[in-house]
Amino acid sequence: MEYKDYYAILGLDRGADTKEIKKAYRKLARKHHPDVTSDSESSKQKFFDINEAHEVLSDSQKRKEYDQFGSQWKNHRQSGGKYEDFNWNQGQSGGHQSGTYRTVNPADFEELFGTKGGSSPFFENLFGGNTNQQGNAGMGGQRFYQQPRAQQGQDMEHSVQVTIHEAFHGTRRSLEWEDGRKVEAKIPPGVKTGSRVRLKGQGETGINGGRSGDLFLNITVLTDDRYRRDNDDLATTVQADLFTMLLGGKLSVSGINRTVKLDIPPETSNGRVFRLKGLGMPKLKKPS
Repeated sequence: MEYKDYYAILGLDRGADTKEIKKAYRKLARKHHPDVTSDSESSKQKFFDINEAHEVLSDSQKRKEYDQFGSQWKNHRQSGGKYEDFNWNQGQSGGHQSGTYRTVNPADFEELFGTKGGSSPFFENLFGGNTNQQGNAGMGGQRFYQQPRAQQGQDMEHSVQVTIHEAFHGTRRSLEWEDGRKVEAKIPPGVKTGSRVRLKGQGETGINGGRSGDLFLNITVLTDDRYRRDNDDLATTVQADLFTMLLGGKLSVSGINRTVKLDIPPETSNGRVFRLKGLGMPKLKKPS
């Protein structure tokens, strides 16, 4: 019997827990579903291997036997019909069976591919041309649906750093993914560290016609040598000569977008704080 490393197929180490196994399975099953890949034959085999690995590793008894006996684990399974195998390549006559045996978990099947939606050529080829049939001689009488429903793509997140000047005026970022997809992101004025900018429909592609997820940009505003930010207020330190501080006068103060004249009254003490209204950061969603 051919030995398959189920852990390697799912990209896991042997100490992976149930949650990690399920997470890896769902991610790979979506990625290699033949309906959403260009190489259907290659993806079909990969998809089979992923399901087989998940079926064994997600079942504590099967996993124990697999870890102990390797490729001979099926010969040591418990009796009593506790486990039901389905041959994906079962012949149509004479009950002849060939190929790789697969076990499908109905809950995971429905969770991944749904129970409603458009007809999938992949499942029609696998189970026959009729849709919404219940049961199959090769399935042990279990209920399966051949029409997967549309699945929304997962949301994605990406960290973006901006300067305080970019946060003041608003800016843009060009993002490029490994698959060559490019996104032009507009970052509005007034963002602060912790702001999240949502780009609708720029997340992972949906399955079976489902809408794409969203892309969220997590903003970090870099520290600035001149301006210190406190929510939407800005603070800066300016130098004044002793003569102006004793006798009073005017001092030029540069804001981010303009320079103003500040009246310094006589006998101004060192460290005094002056408030210049309207020279702070624009308010997010209400920049005017």
